Amino acid sequence: MTDPWTSGAPEPVLVTIGDITVTPSWVVTPAGSAPVSSVQWHVTDMSVTTREIPTWAIVCAVIFFLFCFLGLLFLLAKEERTVGSVQVVAQAPGLLYSTQIPVWSLHQVHDVNGRVNYARSIAMTGR
Repeated sequence: MTDPWTSGAPEPVLVTIGDITVTPSWVVTPAGSAPVSSVQWHVTDMSVTTREIPTWAIVCAVIFFLFCFLGLLFLLAKEERTVGSVQVVAQAPGLLYSTQIPVWSLHQVHDVNGRVNYARSIAMTGR
């Protein structure tokens, strides 16, 4: 195998997943490189999403409760919070690399999954 960065003209970067870079024919990690067709991808969602009453709603409910009972309607407001990370593992013969990508929303979790699925499709189609 040749190194993707020293063998002629550099290939364009198609997608990055944390500190993993994917080109049309190579997956490059800090631990080494492997042909994109030989890499197996594993994604583990370690994030937690909770739904709770935001602080501003509690404050408004207390303040407006003193004036009228409609202030209790503020307690119906809900807010979703996502914390945690997504672990992505790239595994090939002679290469095993794992990276943790911190996430703060469900959109970021879906984005990481989409990037990995795109990297998988590169290996299947050859581009």
